[in-house]
Amino acid sequence: MMLVNAQAHSEADCPFHSGDDHRKSARASAGGGIIDADIWTDTLDRARAILRSDGAKQAGFLAEQVGKIGRATRQPILFLEGEAHRVRRGATARFFTPRIVATRYRELMIRLSDELVERFRQQKRARLDDLSLELAVAVAGDIVGLTASNPNGLARRLDIFFTGNFDPPRGRFRALVKFLRSQYRVLSFHYRDVVPAIRERKKKRQDDVISHLIDEGYTDREILTECLLYGAAGMATTREFIVMAAWHMLERDELRAAFQQADEAGKIAILEEILRLEPVVGYIFRRMRTDLPAADVRAGNAVAVDVRAANTDETAFGTCPREIMAGRKVSAKYGNAGMSFGDGEHRCPGAQVALHESCLFLDRLLRVPGLKLERAPDLAWNRLVTSYELRNAVIICS
Repeated sequence: MMLVNAQAHSEADCPFHSGDDHRKSARASAGGGIIDADIWTDTLDRARAILRSDGAKQAGFLAEQVGKIGRATRQPILFLEGEAHRVRRGATARFFTPRIVATRYRELMIRLSDELVERFRQQKRARLDDLSLELAVAVAGDIVGLTASNPNGLARRLDIFFTGNFDPPRGRFRALVKFLRSQYRVLSFHYRDVVPAIRERKKKRQDDVISHLIDEGYTDREILTECLLYGAAGMATTREFIVMAAWHMLERDELRAAFQQADEAGKIAILEEILRLEPVVGYIFRRMRTDLPAADVRAGNAVAVDVRAANTDETAFGTCPREIMAGRKVSAKYGNAGMSFGDGEHRCPGAQVALHESCLFLDRLLRVPGLKLERAPDLAWNRLVTSYELRNAVIICS
């Protein structure tokens, strides 16, 4: 495989430098998020300064949903700041270390990927978004401890909960109906998936997040909240990225060939390059508690970090920043995936899990003889988590 150095390209070498690009989700991301931001970032350095600032408080994402299920005595880890966040994150870091990804989780990912791909081989037709959901739910469920219920039922419940229109409804009756429906979904997840897992682990602890939370004295409601957040972060996002990465590679033979010819490190680098252009979470919101002159923001400002804008900053990623380029050379200072996993103390701890399960699954899927994308996915935008949603992607094989 020939590696291309992005820094060596001139504007004449880059057919997309004039304005066209490889991004499939850029138009959908124009929908923004539910929060009305005062400031929008447009460069990588400014975005990193905000996310690394001690004066920036977490905002957006699932804050509204967490509030609806009641206040817990402990704030979920996603909304903690400073020392409290560092202590809590340090206590769960062992579930996401490179060692455990390379041992325990890797074996699980390989087994699940083999099973899903073999089933597809036999049936010759499948919805890629369904396959990726099964994989993501099973891997994240094992890490969290959601293994005491039917995995297909768990996948359906999480899919319904995290997919859809989260804009506030018009009128009191519609608002009430929507609230009751969301409460039913939360309670269904709680009693069918979380409660059985808690009951099982109270009898015998396992090496997972729920067992850890029980040891820390968390209530059932607090464990439910954490499971919802892990569900959004670890299941929904990985599902979408697998479909997006496959979509790119099934439409571009040269990209697919580069992926198949690369070693595992090279495969992951290509996935990071795709993720740089197609970050699943498009905006990261912060509320400033103090002034931050370096980023030109003031205390009280609601700031939207535009991940796509940061990830196509030519200063960081070289010429043709909106083109997927296998072998792009990026400084370790910025990282191949840019801001796609966030930055600062809230950077996604499951980055390596997501990349490895995507790599192992797609490596096996792309080897299937006669693999084709029969139907490109429908693309929608979820304004609550500022994420694209890809549905009804149909793949076939010979």
